[in-house]
Amino acid sequence: MKKIGDYRKLLEVDKTVTLKELKTIYRNTMKDTHPDKFVNDEAGKLEAEEKSKSVIEAYHFLVSINPETQEKYKEEYTETTTKSNIQDFYLEKSILTVQHLNGNIYEYIGVPKNTYIKMVNADSPSRFARRHIYGSFIYRKSGEAMVD
Repeated sequence: MKKIGDYRKLLEVDKTVTLKELKTIYRNTMKDTHPDKFVNDEAGKLEAEEKSKSVIEAYHFLVSINPETQEKYKEEYTETTTKSNIQDFYLEKSILTVQHLNGNIYEYIGVPKNTYIKMVNADSPSRFARRHIYGSFIYRKSGEAMVD
């Protein structure tokens, strides 16, 4: 959850920001911090490159958890979480990554370690996730694995 707060602070937005507003803020921030603005200032250019990377990462992350984005992919998410069992899952820094048998991969942000341990020990991690993970944590699609 700290990651989300840091990203919002970096782009100076709150959780009610729309995708359109987020895109405008991102573009304006990139104009101000673009490394090409620092032609004869190597230190400034390096600092701008780091800031640009952070801004790009923050933008993409915030777009992925934005309610508009989630609404757009709600049907696919619902289909995956209700009909496709979990193939694999792991927790790293309070982010639970879940790969489904259909290849979709989702990250759930702010999952406590004790919840993860209960999921590991559950008879059915898929059933546990349906009851205790889906709908309880902010999530984002983080990719698609190759399905054999």
